Amino acid sequence: MNRNRMGAAIIYRREAQSMRVAITAIMLLCALAAGQPASGQAKEPSEADIQNIIQKFAAKEAEFARARENYTYHQRYRFDELGPGGRSAGKLEMEADIVFTTEGKRTERITYAPMNTLQRVQFTAEDEQDIRNVQPFVLTTKELPNYDIRYLGRENVDEISCYNFAVKPRKMVEGQRYFAGLIWVDDRDFQIVKTYGRGVGIGKKVASQRFPKFETYREQIDGKYWFPTYTVSNDTLNFENGPVPIKMVITYKDYKQFKAESTITFGDEVDQTKKKDDKPVPKKQ
Repeated sequence: MNRNRMGAAIIYRREAQSMRVAITAIMLLCALAAGQPASGQAKEPSEADIQNIIQKFAAKEAEFARARENYTYHQRYRFDELGPGGRSAGKLEMEADIVFTTEGKRTERITYAPMNTLQRVQFTAEDEQDIRNVQPFVLTTKELPNYDIRYLGRENVDEISCYNFAVKPRKMVEGQRYFAGLIWVDDRDFQIVKTYGRGVGIGKKVASQRFPKFETYREQIDGKYWFPTYTVSNDTLNFENGPVPIKMVITYKDYKQFKAESTITFGDEVDQTKKKDDKPVPKKQ
C-alpha cells in the first residue's frame, strides 16, 4: 500500500497519530479481554493439543478417503522434459475418467493417451503408484503408525488458517511408496489442504530412479470434504548421466458423487414372473 502524500498540516498529523494510538489501545484491551495474544495470532497448541490435532485430522482423512471412493472425477496428467528456454522436448500425457460400471464397480477409463515422446525419462510402475496414492496424499488413522509427524507451527494457505506438519515414513517396506514432506491441515475442518514433498521408497528397482518434488492443492467439494484438485512440479531430476529439468501438472476435476438406487416395497404382492436370483443393479446418476 502506498504511503499518503506529504504536505498535510502538522496539527492534522498529530490528531491522526493520537487517533491511531487510541485505536491501538482499544484493540489491545479487546484482545486481552478475549484472552488472545496482542499480535492477533492464535495461541500455539501444547504437546497434548498437538497429539489431539493429529488424531482428529487422521480420523477426518479416513472419513474423506471413504467418501472419495464414492465419487467420479476426471483426471489429466502431463509430464514434460524441458529443453533450452524451458520448452518441452518430450512429453507423456494422459486423461482418464474415474467412473463406476453398471454393476457399481469403480474403474478407470482412459479418454486420451497420445504417443509418449519422452527421450531421457522413463515412466515406471513407481511413478504410477505416486500418481495414484502419493501425490494426492491422504494420511488416515490406519497410516499414522507408518509416519513420524512433527508440528512446525501455524501458517496460512490462501487465507486458510492451518497447522503445518513435517511428515516422513518411520520405516519403509520394499515395493511400497510413501510420502515425505510437509502438510498443511485446516484448523477448523481438520483436513489436509496442501502437501509439498516427494514420493520415496526402498529397493533395487528405485535405487537409480529419481522422483520430483511436487505441490498438491485441495479444494472443498460439496461443502464438506477437501479433494485434491491440482498437483504441480517444476524440478530437475539428477540422473547419473546428467540432470533433466521437468514439469509435471495433474488436475482432478468434475467431482460427482455416485449414488446407487434401490427400492424396497413392503406389503405388495410378490411378482412371480421375476426370477428368484434377480438382484437390483446400481444405476449412475
